[in-house]
Amino acid sequence: MTDHKIKSEDGRCLSFADFGKPDDIAVLCCHGGPGSRLGLQSIAGQAIEKGFRLIGIDRPGYGESSVNPGRSICDWTEDALAIADHLGVHKFLTVGLSTGGSYALATAAVASTRVMGVLVGCGMSDMRWASNVEEARMKGAEAIWQAADRDEAIAIALEQFGEQGEKMLEVDPDAEPVLSPADLAFVMEPNYGANDPNNEPFRQGVVGYADDRIADGPKNGWSSFDINAVVCPVSVIHGEQDWIVPIAHAHHTASLLGQVQLKTFPQHGHLSLVVELVDALTGLIDRVEPTAI
Repeated sequence: MTDHKIKSEDGRCLSFADFGKPDDIAVLCCHGGPGSRLGLQSIAGQAIEKGFRLIGIDRPGYGESSVNPGRSICDWTEDALAIADHLGVHKFLTVGLSTGGSYALATAAVASTRVMGVLVGCGMSDMRWASNVEEARMKGAEAIWQAADRDEAIAIALEQFGEQGEKMLEVDPDAEPVLSPADLAFVMEPNYGANDPNNEPFRQGVVGYADDRIADGPKNGWSSFDINAVVCPVSVIHGEQDWIVPIAHAHHTASLLGQVQLKTFPQHGHLSLVVELVDALTGLIDRVEPTAI
């Protein structure tokens, strides 16, 4: 793995990590919220064995990427394409987990000649839809979505996570549990978190997370990009024990796309699904037309 930083056209720092070989199939990785460029480091070795080059990108406010207040989902695609251009990568896959699913799809929408396929894992769908559907509501995020402004959103995120994410895995006995049995077992594994000793998701506090929620909440949703412009093959996978992003999101996203395959996993939750990603990428690239590679 090698870490890199480049400058965007407006002078911001864009931080990313490169896992793999230059001649392998490039995969731009859109992390969850909170998350970082290191989110898929645990499966990078397996991905390299299968011929994939994972490129993890810190969204603004995460890791070492500069904040970008007021950003939309679609705004981020300019950062992703700038990194691809810097690396000399013209054709690539995108993978997005949780919050990152929207960013992976948006990149395919604006760069349809470059994105060969999209993998969405436990991804959020369009919150303009989900906020009005009981089985799709994300109650844990509703307080921040109802914030009057960015300052209030940051304050709520601080209350939820703590400045450095120290409250993230705290258990509130009076609240509904957030992690399903599958996810609890996953985070209790000895090596969980070992690939991120510097706590990159919270290196800059909670501003990245707050800006994510402002961008994808019910007020904005997927309004910044056209989901109908996604014409490449898409794989949507979701854990049936996901208590963070309801599985209804997967079904809704799949209903909006043309070349889509949906697969759910009864043994997985929101976090544990990561172990299925390399196999899912292999299945996705098999669906890409040879002329598109």
